[in-house]
Amino acid sequence: MKKILFAACASLALCLASCGTGEKIYNARDFGIVPGTGEDMTEEFAEAIAAIKAERKGAPAVLLLEGGDYDFYPDSANVREYYISNHDQDNPKKVAIVLEGMKNFTLKGYDKGMSARRADLYMNGRMLPVAMIGCENCKLDFIGIDTRSPQITQVEVLENNPEEGFISYRISPESNYRVEDGRLVVYGANWEFVPQAGIAFDGATRHLVYRTSDIWVGVNDVKEVSPRVIVAPWRDPRLVPGTFIALRSYARPTPGIFVSECRNTSFESVSVYYAEGMGLLAQASENITLERFRVSRRDNSRYFTTQADATHFSGCKGLIKSVNGIYEGMMDDAINVHGTYLRVTQRLDDNTLVGRYMHGQAYGFYWGGAGDSVQFVRSDVMEITEGNRIVEIAPHDKSELAGCKEFRIKFEKALPADIANGNYGIENLEWTPEVIFSGNTIRNNRARGALFSTPKYTLVEKNLFDHTSGTAILLCGDCNGWFETGACRDVVIRENRFVNALTNMFQFTNGIISIYPEIPDLASQKKYFHGGNGKGVVIENNTFETFDAPIVYAKSLDGLRFVGNKVLQNNDFEPFHWNTHRFLFEKVTNVTIENNDFEGGFDKEKDVKNNN
Repeated sequence: MKKILFAACASLALCLASCGTGEKIYNARDFGIVPGTGEDMTEEFAEAIAAIKAERKGAPAVLLLEGGDYDFYPDSANVREYYISNHDQDNPKKVAIVLEGMKNFTLKGYDKGMSARRADLYMNGRMLPVAMIGCENCKLDFIGIDTRSPQITQVEVLENNPEEGFISYRISPESNYRVEDGRLVVYGANWEFVPQAGIAFDGATRHLVYRTSDIWVGVNDVKEVSPRVIVAPWRDPRLVPGTFIALRSYARPTPGIFVSECRNTSFESVSVYYAEGMGLLAQASENITLERFRVSRRDNSRYFTTQADATHFSGCKGLIKSVNGIYEGMMDDAINVHGTYLRVTQRLDDNTLVGRYMHGQAYGFYWGGAGDSVQFVRSDVMEITEGNRIVEIAPHDKSELAGCKEFRIKFEKALPADIANGNYGIENLEWTPEVIFSGNTIRNNRARGALFSTPKYTLVEKNLFDHTSGTAILLCGDCNGWFETGACRDVVIRENRFVNALTNMFQFTNGIISIYPEIPDLASQKKYFHGGNGKGVVIENNTFETFDAPIVYAKSLDGLRFVGNKVLQNNDFEPFHWNTHRFLFEKVTNVTIENNDFEGGFDKEKDVKNNN
């Protein structure tokens, strides 16, 4: 689209209305931002945001987008260097809409015909749709995010002949592909790859196919027998005709929405239909509210949504609130809340250490600052030591924060003598949030439903966990693999409904609710990781509908109450789980199981196993 110039934007007289609060409302069309053209809107959005920022200088403003489709292309995208937690750290990144240093700003979709048509942002290539950096009191409202050609390629099984070892499948019309040297290559405007794995969905129910998990896919030595129909050597009798398979890689270059170092950020009626990483990734931010946030299918044609988690919060503080949302079809959790352990790699003196980001997808971003309270954890036994406070912190392996992997950290008090090697992690307690996760629907996804690793109060209530395939709720803590903090002290799980979790085996799938810190040497642990201080985990007044045995698995927990719950058994699937106990405990104390309704009765000797 030719760049539309506005003579000084008529002093930005394109304002539609003002309200008594001083909020100013701008019509995006007056900036040349027009839906349904198929043309690139990147420059027009950049001009509008810059003009509003210059005029308003932080005073409240709303940019109104008409309902319809807005297209963005990588050739004219904003170019930024962003280090995004739990994503691939390849830079620079191409960004469609950049909100940097904005205050009191709302990007809002609306529809004059009141037909509830969102303003949908369509990526035409590998791009980061929306970045919110260093913003305060900003909001996205009634916005959708999608792509014209997703990196996940959906195929429908047409014929399966396991005896002869081949499957024929039809490729979705929205995917670009070619057969090259017998390999199926999928591609877009600025990307291409051969899929590595797949997730199988039942064509009728949209549930993940029972006991399939991550599957090998037939993309080598293939033949195209007619347009979009492929015959592949693929021996898997579980994939009956009518099964839909999401062919994918494990790449996660960018989320749909990226929030970093922001305060008081909110999302209302926002839908992420696809992202090649997380749907929403927030890091080093304070107070985030999601109201009716959706990571969901646009229509009945797609079975998948995001390449990774629906929402993910890394090193945040204040309150994270997610209410009345829908999370479905994603390749990982609906929500994951955690911090990041730094591993101690050097002791420079009695007050100074070097701490290193350890995971390849977690480095280069803000971790903490002077005055922050921290604690140390011994990684082999996951025991927490005496706390301390940061006096100074600076990048150690390079001169600037962006892209650094090591920090030089000076502490207020002298450090214990044994904190001197790679067996200790550092957790920043300042950047840990409270969580409210309420009234959401989580369904038909890979891996887990919800994952929480924060010492602050966490409330999980009135949600529907419907065929999450793996564990519905996970409380973790890991200073050895993903290095995701930390211990959960006060968790309430109440009035939720759990329907047929654990149809597939993934990591941490020991129970419908799995309290599962990674502890390499549990036998040597002397303290408990989760719980304590008379609190712990309360599971009350929930309904569990299950075809198998495991309800709760817990490890290294002080304080568990399982009270007033209803457990209903069904025959929807054949039981297969290796854990044949309703309750399996490893180093767990202060347990109460009472006043529950178990269909078929409750036998403590059979149903509870405690490996203390």
